[in-house]
Amino acid sequence: MSIHSKHREETLLHHLLHDGALDVEQMAANLGVSPSTIRRDLHGLEVKGLLRRTHGGAVPVEVQLYEPFRYNASFQHQESVRSNEKRRIGLAAADLVQQGQIVAISAGTTATHVARCLRNRVDITIVTNAVNIAMELSHCTGVSVICTGGHLSGSWFSLLGPSAVQTVEEFNYDWAFIGLDGIHASSGATSNHQEEAAVNRAMAAKAHRAVAVADYSKLEKVARAHVCPINALSLLITDTNAQAPILNQYEACGLEIKVV
Repeated sequence: MSIHSKHREETLLHHLLHDGALDVEQMAANLGVSPSTIRRDLHGLEVKGLLRRTHGGAVPVEVQLYEPFRYNASFQHQESVRSNEKRRIGLAAADLVQQGQIVAISAGTTATHVARCLRNRVDITIVTNAVNIAMELSHCTGVSVICTGGHLSGSWFSLLGPSAVQTVEEFNYDWAFIGLDGIHASSGATSNHQEEAAVNRAMAAKAHRAVAVADYSKLEKVARAHVCPINALSLLITDTNAQAPILNQYEACGLEIKVV
């Protein structure tokens, strides 16, 4: 593959993950190539399982992993709630990761979007306690995936317990991307489940930079289990619906904010 075609593929994927759809004619005009060239690029990306072509364009690949859980509403419902915001947050998080780095990714729907945005990378190692993330990345030849031990937590696909924490603690991470049920200036990062909080806490503690990936609905919420103080996090990536006064409080606590 030429440098030019690889750059086009990366650009197409970036636009697709940000906008949720691609138009062949528009991308051809943006990149200064013919529509037939864009169609060939999209075909190559479809063969790799990175998108699904439509008439005149493309959409993100539809994940089939959850078909056995069609009638289990919890994860499937959360996948669809604020999906555009979660997709943008996932892309912004993935853009931070460089070749050769090791990354921890927690369970959760927003964290899953981070993983999906890393599928086309090369020489990335991901440690996760989320079975669905491990499965979705299993065919990605450039990504090495390490799944923790632990007992499986029902429809949320997360591995929990002492062995999950032990696996997490065996590595030092360039980045930890952590999905949360709540983040609050004084109460810090929180989770609805104590065992989930323990795994997330270990990821944050072992990371050079711990990043909370949370849409606006999680801000100023306090869930039942404490993960870590807000100053144990390096960065919060959230969406444009987040209110400025709340974000200002977090910044006053030393937390860097990225709004996408």
